Amino acid sequence: MEFYQVRYFLSLCDTLNFTRAAEHCNVSQPSLTRAVKLLEDELGGPLFHRERNHTHLTELGKLMRPYFEQVQTQTLEAKEHARRMLTLANGSLRIGVMNSIATTRMIGMFANFQKDHPGIEVDIRSACAVDLCDSLAAGDVDTAIYASPEEEPEEFCATPLFSERILVGVGRGHRFERLNAIRLEDLSGERYLVRERCEYVPYINKLLEDGGVELEGRCKSDRDDWITAMAASGLGFCFLPEDAVGQETMVVRPLIEPELSRTTQLITARGRPHSAALGAFLGAAKKFGKKRMIAVAA
Repeated sequence: MEFYQVRYFLSLCDTLNFTRAAEHCNVSQPSLTRAVKLLEDELGGPLFHRERNHTHLTELGKLMRPYFEQVQTQTLEAKEHARRMLTLANGSLRIGVMNSIATTRMIGMFANFQKDHPGIEVDIRSACAVDLCDSLAAGDVDTAIYASPEEEPEEFCATPLFSERILVGVGRGHRFERLNAIRLEDLSGERYLVRERCEYVPYINKLLEDGGVELEGRCKSDRDDWITAMAASGLGFCFLPEDAVGQETMVVRPLIEPELSRTTQLITARGRPHSAALGAFLGAAKKFGKKRMIAVAA
């Protein structure tokens, strides 16, 4: 059974005239008659009684009409949903964002995207970079935004969005408050408050070890708010991104010799087809990233 047969049948139901039904469907009368006959053969009985000056539905035709009307309605609705999604009038987008990225860094980009594409439903999911990587590989998110000190796997494509310094945070009144910047050696004798879910922890640990930094001790938490709260309370120092939430409660200073920074990237699965919604978001994100990277370079 083909959809055009259903359409011809319903048009004939409305007109009860083969000539007018054919004109309504923009086909020849023999084509319409042949299509209806094929439909009758498939259903096993006549759908119309054909008389010289009168055509009317058989009992089988009356029985089939509501089913075919439902088929036509659902088919037209499906086509409209597809059209709306492909033309960005509708659709959804699942975006994974690393939980340590400050909203102030990217809220403008998201606001502009929603303004340009109000019909797209955006689902923002927060997690650490490792979990976002797994979610993207599994298809649970359409794209991911995160920073990592490691190179991305070959199955992913990465587009730089922006870079930011990594700062040292301590409580007010700490001896670091008198300094304009922190050297690695300055950290000796301090307690290190470790953001355990931070992707840069192994890299920082090696940096401290290679630099011969003798710490007073360590305290770990997988919650950034606990770490920043403890640092603000004078319980030690922490490393945190330049625009991280919570730094307004503490003293922050850049680390020099060596300097630390991270680059946040937009990640997609290589070779995976993009929906129209994802394609539009990638375009907006790349435009945003290009402006931010040029601004940093300048």
